[in-house]
Order: sequence, then C-alpha cells, then structure tokens
Amino acid sequence: MAVTYTTAVKNARLEAVVTQIGATGVLEICSAAYASVLATIALNSTAGTASGGVLTLSGFPKSDASADNSGTAAVARIRTASGGTTICDGLTVGAGSGDVNLDTTTINAGQTVTINSATITHAA
Repeated sequence: MAVTYTTAVKNARLEAVVTQIGATGVLEICSAAYASVLATIALNSTAGTASGGVLTLSGFPKSDASADNSGTAAVARIRTASGGTTICDGLTVGAGSGDVNLDTTTINAGQTVTINSATITHAA
C-alpha cells in the first residue's frame, strides 16, 4: 500500500524545502542529465510558499540576462548559492508547461532566459 500524506503534512514538508533553500537559493536550468547548466536564476530570499500540497516559487517572471551555455533545457534543480548544495532536482522544464515554465527550451549562450513560473508538487 502506498503512503499518503494529509495536505497539512505535504505543506509542512514543502515549507521545510523553503527553509533548506535559505535566503540565497538559485534555480538552475540544465540540459538532459544535468550535463550542462544553461541558466541560473536567483530565487527570492523567501523562495516560495506552500498551499494545497504545492510549493509555488515567488517573484516570477524572472530572467537570467545572459545564459551560461547553449542547449535544450530538459531539467532543473534548486541549489544553495553558497556551496552549491542541491536541495532538490528532477524538476521538469517546458515552454508553457512543466514544473518550471520557460519562454523557450532552446537556449543559446548569452541570450536572456525568462522563467514565467515554477512549482513543486508534493506526491501522494
């Protein structure tokens, strides 16, 4: 039997993610299998809020004015800015869809990359 959580527990777990991100977290947009970091977006000092089992990252849309590398955005992760500790990964990326919603998934080094929204949905 699968484990399920109440909405209150899901929200508490997601708020723990916000705490772990801290005041200087970043969202990295990467190519498949994290082979290359394409763009890095600084998160707000309070990265987001949880409600209904969904963590909605705050302050979007946000942009990286100069993409680090060229490639196709496939996955994203959240890391601490100091030390680069990965807080969570496996976020889906899409143009108009996905956990991380971009203007386009085709990124060229030096271009502006805009993230329109980003969420993390707690499973079961």
